[in-house]
Amino acid sequence: MNKLLCFLLLCSTTIFGQNNMSYSLLEAQDFALKNHLSIKNSDLAIQKSQELKKEYLAIGLPQVSANSGFNNFLNLPVQVVSAKFLNPNANEGEVVSFKGGTDYSLLGNVQVNQLLFNGSYFVALAAAKALIDLQKTQALQTKDDVIFNVSQAYHLAAVAKENLSFADSMLLITAQLLEKQKSIFEVGVITQEEVDQMNYAYLSAKNAQASSELQFKNSMALLKMAMFLPFDQEISLKESTSELLQKSNLNLSGLLSNNYTLQILQKQILLDKLDIRNKKMAIMPILRAQFQHSYVAYRNELNFFANQSWYPQTSWGIQLSMPIFTSGSGRAVISQSKIKLMQDENILKITEQALKMQEIKEMNNLIGAKQKLELQNENLKLAGKIYANSILKEQIGKESSIVVTQKYNQLMIAQTQYVGAMVELFQAKLSLDKLYNQILTTK
Repeated sequence: MNKLLCFLLLCSTTIFGQNNMSYSLLEAQDFALKNHLSIKNSDLAIQKSQELKKEYLAIGLPQVSANSGFNNFLNLPVQVVSAKFLNPNANEGEVVSFKGGTDYSLLGNVQVNQLLFNGSYFVALAAAKALIDLQKTQALQTKDDVIFNVSQAYHLAAVAKENLSFADSMLLITAQLLEKQKSIFEVGVITQEEVDQMNYAYLSAKNAQASSELQFKNSMALLKMAMFLPFDQEISLKESTSELLQKSNLNLSGLLSNNYTLQILQKQILLDKLDIRNKKMAIMPILRAQFQHSYVAYRNELNFFANQSWYPQTSWGIQLSMPIFTSGSGRAVISQSKIKLMQDENILKITEQALKMQEIKEMNNLIGAKQKLELQNENLKLAGKIYANSILKEQIGKESSIVVTQKYNQLMIAQTQYVGAMVELFQAKLSLDKLYNQILTTK
């Protein structure tokens, strides 16, 4: 009977197929980090921001362009001049007309532009760098979320697996007791009511086992989703709840300043300030330099590559542009950016206050969950001992099957409470780690 009690409390391990993959919590987390599309998307967002920075940087570097143009003048422009221009003896007021130009022209042009000064350009470079920094923090937050979901799902699956093992053992024990009761009833030692009572306990155990099996299947499906595994992939767990509890660091230390939400809001405020600087720079002058060299050919026939003249033209210049009067639109644009900055600063303060409240709550939850699990563990051991003693007494005729059923129900309640307390502890620790941004560092 001592072996029976140990079997009942330790909960034998469910046997799984050997063609599946088995994961520890760390292996499940690593798999998700390498394969989850949310993480890949966050990495792509960083790459996109880096390319955006290169785009902004290129604006301040020399820009070289080449273009060509062909013209076919179907009607050449007519020029009218005084006849005396060609013939001094012509009559006063007499004019002559002629068509000027050629039927065809071809232009080849190379142009170089260089930005000399634009205040917004330098702000844009700083903003691009800040955006990359923000994207990197958001990528870390995405990884943090993925690890949180995997850890939570793994804990639930481990608890569900242990609960299923317990339900399997209880179903086996109850089935054995029922068969024994039927044998005793056949020789007339006990009444039909006692057999029915034990049969009721057996059906209850069978129902509990079916419910536990369903919960385990659902928890494994949730784990596959968190890991981004195909749902038809068979997997199993390497670690039990006791191993997970031993590895879990249940300390309460941490800093709210490490919270990703706060870091992202702070970086957003920096971008807001850069946006205001950019709007102010919009009223500053913009200075550009330009160099241009071109060749033009004029022909009356389509023989541009014949040995005839091409006429070169070279020029350079500096262009200055500066807004003088915008009817107040520039001031309004700057005011909108300042208002957004004040809104984001208020959101940061609200978030800090909310996180402080959450910190108090999560700490209390973890302390309470630790105490609750310790009490429920003792309660479960006691309920198992009472049930085992009840079975012993029933075998020697000192206790009825009705009492055994009552003790069984008491044990099932204790098991349910123990499982609930274990889930609460895992959840409380995960929530506190997430609050302090310690999931990635402590995984």
